[in-house]
Parts: sequence; C-alpha cells; structure tokens
Amino acid sequence: MTYYYHLGTVPPKRHTQFRQPDGSLYHEELMGLRGFTGIQSLLYHLHPPTQVEKIRLEQTVMLEFEEMGPLRHWHLRTGKALSQGDAIGARIPLMANADVCISVAHPTEPMSYWYRFAHGDEVIFVHQGSGFLETQYGILPYRAGDYLVIPTGVMWRMVPDMNVAQRLLIIEAQGHVEPPARYLNRYGQLLEHAPYSERDLRPPEHLLTHDESGEFEVRVKARNRITTYIYLHHPLDVVGWDGYLYPYAFNIADFEPITGRIHQPPPVHQTFEAPGFVICSFVPRLFDYHPLAIPAPYNHSNVDSDEVLYYVEGNFMSRKGIEPASITVHPNGIPHGPHPGM
Repeated sequence: MTYYYHLGTVPPKRHTQFRQPDGSLYHEELMGLRGFTGIQSLLYHLHPPTQVEKIRLEQTVMLEFEEMGPLRHWHLRTGKALSQGDAIGARIPLMANADVCISVAHPTEPMSYWYRFAHGDEVIFVHQGSGFLETQYGILPYRAGDYLVIPTGVMWRMVPDMNVAQRLLIIEAQGHVEPPARYLNRYGQLLEHAPYSERDLRPPEHLLTHDESGEFEVRVKARNRITTYIYLHHPLDVVGWDGYLYPYAFNIADFEPITGRIHQPPPVHQTFEAPGFVICSFVPRLFDYHPLAIPAPYNHSNVDSDEVLYYVEGNFMSRKGIEPASITVHPNGIPHGPHPGM
C-alpha cells in the first residue's frame, strides 16, 4: 500500500475552484481504483485530459500460444533472446494466462510516445540498465534491481540511459499489484515484521509541467489492441497532484529477508500480491543454519499453481546450469526439487 504523497501545487480543498494565472480553471482529474472505493489521486491539468484530436487503431495484440505438449519442466535462456526497439516494442511475451503475462525486453531506443495499460498494473523489473520513467505524476529515476510498479491508467514512457545495456522483465497483471495483506495493519501501514517499509518505496522525485502545442501520441493497450490517441497539447501538463495512487520504485536490495534455522517456504520471500499470482524476491541471506538442516529446498508439488523463477545473478542453492536471465518453469501436477548433488 502506498502512502499519502503530493507534488506541485494543489488547492486547499478538493473539488473547488483552482484557477490558472489567466483566471481560467485548472482541469481536475480523479484517478482511482475499484470504482471509487480504492486508493486514488487528484491531478490538476492545464488542459482537459479528455481533449483528443485523433484516434486510430495502432495494432491488435492477441497472443498466440504454442501447443501444450507433455507436462514437463522448462528452462528458458532468455539472455540469448535479444530484441530491439523501445520498452514496448522490444517485449517478447513468454507465458500468459487469464491473470498475468510475463515478457522480457532488451530496449535499444527511447519511447517516442507515452503508454497506458488499461486492464491492470504493470511491474517492470530492471535486471540491467538505468534511466527514468516519465509520467504525469512526475519523473521517477530507475536503476538495476528496481521493481517499477505502475498502476493501471498511469501514462508513462521509459527514457533509458543508452550508454548502459537495458534488460527488463515485465509482469502485466489483470488486476492490482499490492504488498501482501499479512504485512499491513488495518490502516494500510506496513507492519514491523514486513520485509520492507514505506521508506523503501520511491515515489516520483519531481514534477515537470509542460505547456506545449503540437501533436503528441499516447498509446493505450486495452481489449487485445493498442489504440493511438493524438493530443494537440503536451499530455504531461499536470501542475500538482496528491493522493495514494502513483507509480513507485522498490529496489530488490532493500528487501530484508526473513530467515530460519530450517528451510523456509517461498511465502517468506513474497514481495507483492495480485489476483491469481504473487511475486517473490529470493535475495542473498543466511539460510538453513540448524546443525542438521538440509541447505536446499525440499521436493514439493505445486498443487494449485505454476512456479516461474527468473534468475538475476549469483548462485542458486538448488539448481545447476543457471545463468543470468534464465527462467525455469515448474508447472502444477508434477513435483520438483533440487538437482542431484545440490
């Protein structure tokens, strides 16, 4: 759960007259989740955010699935799957279901447009690279190891540092990505036993307000298609906003692992939850230090879920032959466990 935050200038009371220097009104926009019952923010624009000049269908984005084949484990070496283009065009979808789509990307150029995903939140894990995320909420710098959590409806584009190779893991949720409920108190504050705190969440650093005319492109992904909207004013024209809904970064190095003398199950590594799936962070830690502990995961069967592991760096306690950007897939229905000898 994000906390209250604001940038720029907002009026003392919401939904009241807030005037520009020429006497006209700023254009208030409420962005909220769950039909006015979830977290929300109020943004104040120089121009109406509804003022669109042109609309066109950019492309359809129906996924084509491979034949299932026999039930088995998979090892995908995505470090060898290079792609080109911007942070959207370079995406390679690898697996998906009704709840989530997982892709990798190796952007080689900045985005010339802004992008919005209309059906859920996105989490972009920055395996390699740096740059900044440009949104109507302000500028959010990113670096290697960052989770970029982008709520649905947020308009953004990635401006990468092209002097550094970029490698991304993208998780598209068909719903909202939040901290695990067991780490929150009834007021939404992260509890003392949580593996991270509000101090570890980085909101946008500063707000850039543009008042420019021209043709500005925003692409919206919804209903298996990407639609382009052309605005005659710069879409990042917000002079101020406040609330609980905004994009933020969380670096995996700030995840404080929960350890035990015997092997701990994956839920202790949980970082986020969303409808139908969770995201965990397996970080360097002291593990399995009981004198009789077996320092590797026990064999287990995924009765209700598939496990997808993305390997960033270092040595994993239970697997051989892993390299950076490897993905292993362990489907439900069959057990899996450590490689022999581990």
